[in-house]
Amino acid sequence: MTGIPCMQLRGGSSKGAYFLGADLPADPAERDDLLLRVMGSPDERQVDGIGGGHPLTSKVAVVSPSTDDNADVDYLFLQVVPDRAVVTDAQTCGNLLAGVGPFAIERGLVAVSGDTTTVRIRILNPTPSLVEARVQTPGGRVRYDGDTVMAGTPFPAAPIVLRFPGRAAPVFPTGRLVDRFAGVEVTCVDAGMPVVLVRAADLGLAGTESPGDLERDAALRRAVEAIRLAAGPAMGLGDVRDSTVPKITIVSAPRHGGTVTTRTFIPHRVHAAIGVLGAVSVAAGVRTPGTVATAAADGEVRIEHPTGTFEVTIDLDADGRNTRLRRSSVVRTARKLADGLVWPRNGKATG
Repeated sequence: MTGIPCMQLRGGSSKGAYFLGADLPADPAERDDLLLRVMGSPDERQVDGIGGGHPLTSKVAVVSPSTDDNADVDYLFLQVVPDRAVVTDAQTCGNLLAGVGPFAIERGLVAVSGDTTTVRIRILNPTPSLVEARVQTPGGRVRYDGDTVMAGTPFPAAPIVLRFPGRAAPVFPTGRLVDRFAGVEVTCVDAGMPVVLVRAADLGLAGTESPGDLERDAALRRAVEAIRLAAGPAMGLGDVRDSTVPKITIVSAPRHGGTVTTRTFIPHRVHAAIGVLGAVSVAAGVRTPGTVATAAADGEVRIEHPTGTFEVTIDLDADGRNTRLRRSSVVRTARKLADGLVWPRNGKATG
């Protein structure tokens, strides 16, 4: 068996395997089967692969030269489910996005252009969109060490600025600022990631519960899933029973000087922090009057989560239910963990 070139990076508060598109099968079914065997699924521990046994550490980034003149590289995110033989491209991942720029430079897809190199990235899923990543490259090499401390990650690293352009579609996909699903008032918002905002009090929660406590609450999980299944079709996502979107973000008042407190189901486990594009969607909901999460904020929204605070700079074209995103930006970090060959287990993962 031939090993496959693979780089592991921590991107944001996630960890994933990064591949060049040319190193994987072109057929999506063959590619997905291979990735299941690489990551160690289906097995909740992923002990026979390089996955970490959690959705946040069972992720794959596929990076290729872009055919779009406005981008340098294309980025396809694939979520490999730990305990099931499922690989899905139904959503992107803004955390792994932080590692795409460094990976593209390391693999020679983008030339270094000074102390800071801008990598133009086209995100392929679910709807193609563009983002700029500004990567520190002093001395002609990617710099990973630095002093930027990012909540959800225990150690500092070099900052990577991600700049997202605006979107033509309104950020409220149901055409309403407030909906009612499964008997609960919610706000459905998509400013890069489909998210359903729910008040903690409406679920009988304080909003400060730990991820473990939320995951152990079987009644809560059933209530959250009922909301999610009802919201999916209303958001234009169809039947989301086997999908990882929309996410459910529970919101409450801030406790530590931020704008809002959050707990996010992704969709069945609870995030130890919050996803990048999920945070942008939350920020859009917070900045818009009349939603279930409306709070006073200027250009920066500080989102409290279980392990700290996430800052999102956001500019909206405010128009109630027709509000659109003009631009947003966040600061993330990434670090190269390993680079070499990975050997998938033999056989077929799906049959």
